[in-house]
This record gives sequence, C-alpha cells and structure tokens, in this order.
Amino acid sequence: MVTSAVPRLVIAAPSSGSGKTTVATGLMAALAARGLAVSPHKVGPDYIDPGYHALATGRVGRNLDAYLCGTELVAPLFLNGARGCDIAVVEGVMGLYDGAAGEGELASTAQVAKLLGAPVVLVVDASSQARSVAALVHGFVSWDPEVRVGGVILNKVGSDRHEALLREATDSVGVPVLGVLRRARQVSTPSRHLGLVPVAERGTEAVEAVEAMAALVADGCDLEALVGLARAAGPLPGGFAPWTPGPAPTHHPTRSDERSPLRVAVAGGAAFTFSYAEHTELLAAAGAEVVTFDPLRDEELPEGTAGLVVGGGFPEVYAAELSANEPLRKAVAELALSGAPVAAECAGLLYLCRELDGLPMCGVLDASARMSQRLTLGYRDAVAVSDSALAAAGTRMRGHEFHRTAVEPGAGAAPAWGMRAPERRVEGFVERGVHASYLHTHWASEPGVARRFVERCRTS
Repeated sequence: MVTSAVPRLVIAAPSSGSGKTTVATGLMAALAARGLAVSPHKVGPDYIDPGYHALATGRVGRNLDAYLCGTELVAPLFLNGARGCDIAVVEGVMGLYDGAAGEGELASTAQVAKLLGAPVVLVVDASSQARSVAALVHGFVSWDPEVRVGGVILNKVGSDRHEALLREATDSVGVPVLGVLRRARQVSTPSRHLGLVPVAERGTEAVEAVEAMAALVADGCDLEALVGLARAAGPLPGGFAPWTPGPAPTHHPTRSDERSPLRVAVAGGAAFTFSYAEHTELLAAAGAEVVTFDPLRDEELPEGTAGLVVGGGFPEVYAAELSANEPLRKAVAELALSGAPVAAECAGLLYLCRELDGLPMCGVLDASARMSQRLTLGYRDAVAVSDSALAAAGTRMRGHEFHRTAVEPGAGAAPAWGMRAPERRVEGFVERGVHASYLHTHWASEPGVARRFVERCRTS
C-alpha cells in the first residue's frame, strides 16, 4: 500500500560531478541500515545509477523521466515504486535546472521535484570556494520559487576552518547545512566511456563501494534532519494513483489454455545491464513468462523461448566473450530467422549485427558495428516508420540515444524509427520479427508495445 504522503527527498546539485550519486546512494544505504524501507529513484534516462540504488536499498531502482514518459506519469511511476516504503530518495540528473536541450525545464530535476512536491537537498562541491558558496546557493534557491530547497550538503570540504567559513556563508542565505563531507574521505567509483561501471560488472567491489558511501553519509550528514525534511513533504500534488502495468489476471491458465504465458527471454548479465523495471512488468502483465539469460555464459536460449528482448549495455567491452559463445549466437540467429519477435535496443542492436569491431556476432542483421570516437547523446522524438513486432507504423514514442559506436547497414531491412527531433533521419532495422534500434524507449509511455510484442509471440 502507498499513500500520496510518502516521505521523500530529491538529491540535486548545481552541476554534474558535484557528488549527487555518492550522497544519494549513501543516504539510501544509511537509511536502509537504520531499518527503513527506502524507495530509490533516478531522474532521467540513466540505467547505471539505479543499479547502485538497488544495491543500497534491496529494491528495484526506478527512473523518473518527464521527457520519455510525459509529465503525467512521473507521480504515478514514483508512487508505484514507493509501495510499502517508509521514505523515498530521488537522485537528480545534471544540474538542478538542466533538462532536455531546448525544452526549458522539461525533464530537469527541478521539474520532477515540483511534480512530486518534494523538498530538494542541494549537494555543493565546495572544494574551491568559501564565501562564494552563499551566492551560488542563493541563486539556486531563488531561481524558481516553486522549487523548495530545504537544505545543503557541503561536499569536498578541506578542513575545520574551511567548514566554518562555508557554514557562516550559507547561514546568511537562510538554508540549513544538513551535512558536511570531507575531501579526504571521498568514495571513488570507476568510470569509463559511458559513465560509472555498472554494479553487475563489479561484484563485491560494488558492495564495498556502497558500504563506503553509506558510512560517509552517516558520519557527515544529519540523518534525523534529512528524514524530518522528507516527512514534511506532505501529499503529492495532483491526486495521482500509483502506476500499474495492467489488470491482474482473472484466472490461472492451464498448460492447455491458449492464453497461457509465453516465455519471453530477456538478456541480462554483465554485458546487458540497461533495462527499465517496467518493461518486464509490462511483458508479464501482457501474459508473458519473463526469463532472464546471460549471453556471456548461457549456450542456449531458455527452453520454449517465443520472443527475445535484448536491451542496452556494454557489448563492446565483452565483444570477445560474446563472440566466443558461438552456440548462443547461432540459437539467437535461428530464433530470429524463424520469424519470432525480437526487440533489441542499442547494445542489443550491436549483438544482432554481423560483426562488432571485426568479431562475429549473431548475424541476424546485415550490418557491421564498430567503436567510434563520436559520442551520440540526447533525447529523441521518434515515430515508427515500419510495422514491426514492437510498434505499428505511425506509433510515436520518445527515446534517448547514448553510445560511442556506429553501424554500417547492408541491404534488406526497413528502418525502425523516423526521428522528428533534433534532426530528421531514419534509424534502426525492421526485418521479419526483428525490431532493432539505437533508441532507448520507456514502454510505460506506450504500454501497447509490450502487449503487441506478446501477441506477436503468440501468433508467430
């Protein structure tokens, strides 16, 4: 059960690199260690931070993205994630007021905080300033009166003297200091070309990192004050109900029932870590039995696989291992050639190609993929230009691209998406039952895609 008055905080910052992830993850873990059921959330499309949030709380990390899902779904998705929880912690994205390029406040942390009626805690990198912190905090507090900044956490503070100067400055703004984190105790988390290294790749190192974040926050922050601020948030505005993936089944099908669950295999493991929790929930609500498999280790698809979903991740990091698993590559190719529905996003697209950086992949698509120096990043407004197992032509969805690879297509496949913004172009592949694209989408914005996919699994 969840009420619209769930205690909640948004952890934001003036800019990226200020320490949001360390503070948010550490706070989640510190509160969980105190026995609180913590609901973890992340503003924006990022897949990696929610993995650390899940490790900190023992619950699925969920994204709140007003661009991908629309402003009307932010509160319902939040309430769904917060079911049964004592408190919710929302990690922001970029700077507090940064959102989709050229779209004003859309998809910014500030907009999500307003949609949730949640107080904001501003994490400030104070390593190179003293009294100037007052001007910075004042600017963020006064920029939008609808955004309630309830406190500041000063990060990377060098000494007792430095702390005293910072506290004196922030007192003049009237914003309480809710935590001070010393520079010498910063927690290091490894990064590479697309951000932090995901939890699934780090094993016990990730556990130790989250424990270190929790200790840092517990020692340096006023947890009681933070919980008090969260509890003062009050009911969410708008009177929204929690999001659900679909109606509950009215009966329990038997093996002979034509509506019995079909098995949909979903790629997981270290190479394919990018997935929104709502996708599998929507597939299950549509009647699928969702089974996860690991393309790095499993040599066969799950028995009875009727459809395949291969999401995002880092196949370029594991290209040699993926290529070496020839039995699974052949199984994927055979399934696709049979006409079974296959939905692939970004990393999944690369895995279905003929080759990746010269190494053989599944060969489902007549296309070659390679690493590139160019970063492709940003929100996209797209429309399906070809009928597929995932979407009917004309279906409009918003998505996000984030990769450093390029695909050189061959002939035969139709494009998947026509991009409406920021540039007009076609992208992706539709061939037989395959829908493969660089575009990451959030199916909660268009639940029909999951239902369509499962129905195609029944009829293919």
